[in-house]
Amino acid sequence: MQPDLTLTIALIAGSGIVAQWLAWRLRWPSIVLMMGAGLLLGPIAGLVFGEPILNPQASFQEYLRPMIALAVAVILFEGGITLNFRELRDASAPVRRMVFLGFPLGWGLTAIALHFVAGLAWDISFMIGALLTTTGPTVVLPLLRQAKLPPRIASVLKWEGIVNDPIGALGAVFMFEAIRQNALGHDWVAAAGFLTMGALIGGLMGFAFGLGLSQSFRRGLVPEPMKAPLVLAAVLVCFAAAEQLASETGLVAVAIFGLVVANSRLASIEEMRRFKEGIAAILVASVFVVLAADLSPEDLSALGPQHFAFIAVFMLIVRPLSVALATFKSGLDLKETTFIGVVGPRGVVAAAAAGHLAASLAAVGREDAAILAPLVFMTIFISVFGCGFAVAPLAKLLGLSQDGPERLLIVGANPWSLGLADALKAQDIPVTVADIGWRRLRQARLNGHDIYYGEVLSETADWRLEPARFAALLSATHNDAYNALVCVEYAPELGRSRVFQLSGFDGKASDKAPDEDPRAIVYTARGRTLIRKGRGYEGLARDWWQGWTFRATRLSESYTLEDCLAEPASAGDIVLAQLPNGKLHLLGSGKPLPDTPGTLLIRFAPPQDEDQ
Repeated sequence: MQPDLTLTIALIAGSGIVAQWLAWRLRWPSIVLMMGAGLLLGPIAGLVFGEPILNPQASFQEYLRPMIALAVAVILFEGGITLNFRELRDASAPVRRMVFLGFPLGWGLTAIALHFVAGLAWDISFMIGALLTTTGPTVVLPLLRQAKLPPRIASVLKWEGIVNDPIGALGAVFMFEAIRQNALGHDWVAAAGFLTMGALIGGLMGFAFGLGLSQSFRRGLVPEPMKAPLVLAAVLVCFAAAEQLASETGLVAVAIFGLVVANSRLASIEEMRRFKEGIAAILVASVFVVLAADLSPEDLSALGPQHFAFIAVFMLIVRPLSVALATFKSGLDLKETTFIGVVGPRGVVAAAAAGHLAASLAAVGREDAAILAPLVFMTIFISVFGCGFAVAPLAKLLGLSQDGPERLLIVGANPWSLGLADALKAQDIPVTVADIGWRRLRQARLNGHDIYYGEVLSETADWRLEPARFAALLSATHNDAYNALVCVEYAPELGRSRVFQLSGFDGKASDKAPDEDPRAIVYTARGRTLIRKGRGYEGLARDWWQGWTFRATRLSESYTLEDCLAEPASAGDIVLAQLPNGKLHLLGSGKPLPDTPGTLLIRFAPPQDEDQ
């Protein structure tokens, strides 16, 4: 009997999202938990109960492959839309080396290892080799936050994943088409002709869709609310149209589509990226659960000692060697090269494409391609699992981990914000001060603060400022609208609960909080208000010039938060708290104060206030 489709779809989506949420809570690699959910509901449940709880093939039957193909198309487009060639030109030398040298070196060395260690045919080896060069930002970025790496290493790993994701997928698709044409009876010369024709058709289709979409947006032919949904529909239409013109060219078309859109300088590109990230998150979760659940015990048992030997060679020899060769004399020292060489978790695109390409090759008679999905899945699982739990200890062992308290990013250099930075530095709390005015940053430089000179909303800031370094952000300029814009820009990276701003409204001008005042920017388009209702930039600046200062108070067993608030010192404003474990808590209106012994409170207090 065919399983209930409604229940199956709900189970796939629900288990995938729950796995992602658990990964966020536990700080584990999400890909491990998503694959684990699929394996538990599929082959493992089949072994335990005699029948799998989730059986995608039985549920969707002939519709399974088209559904996975469409999901993979959206995921590939989402990968392509992150690749901006202007940013790559401005990248550091190690990043460019990892893209232009690391990718072909990794591809070739992986293919050699697959052929001689795993015993696979050369053509299959080169196809799998292309897939396994993709690390992927969705896997790498959480590891970067977990390890607290220096900016240079974080930048190399981050942009290697962003750039190599679509390039590796394109390489795998080209190899797949060549293998497919050969399996259909064409010689390699004819296969090369079909491959060239397919690449041309797919490339032209993707370029046409990208150009058409960009021009329609630029000329105002599409209303704002329809832009993101139109992009999603266009991706599906582009994929299907390319497939109709030439079989198996849809993935090439959507990848080129994404690259064209990413480099079209559209004003609404960030909104589209965020919409696509939300859709891609659901699709990634669903695809991983479906592909893992669709693996049978026989598929997993097909992995022999030679395949596990390949995985060991791939992780311990191929990856480090390709990184060492690619980054030789690029400015990275031995410790940095070693770390990047060891940390290389495989990405989402590899898993999503593996299941789709394996099924397509099996349909044309290449039965030896059946090992593709389980081998790629096992490589991904071991690499992500190993890197996820080894990245922090390895960074500490090599002396690369920036251990210690969480770092705060302060946007806007003014007397009040620099006073806060000085108070934080005195308590060994790391802080970075960012501003577009070199003169305004003069005092921060003299006081020894880490600074960023430039516009934090620019593309360059994403490279050089590395938002993943920071636990929280405070936008402290005099411009309420600019503060709100900064918070909205950084909220997807840091979390909306971790971006704060000074209000442009002050208690003397309004007795309402910004989210209650009809004159203020709507609360959904701004960060959280720092300190309390009615406490704005003008009032804080006025009090600073009247002699208010920042002071530190540490709670203990004998001196609790209640004792602190009961004393005259409470006339000041508690700005932030640092918990004993080093975590920062900026304090906004209505946010409860931590009452843990050892918690450090930073107050902005009047001159008559005395330290406890």
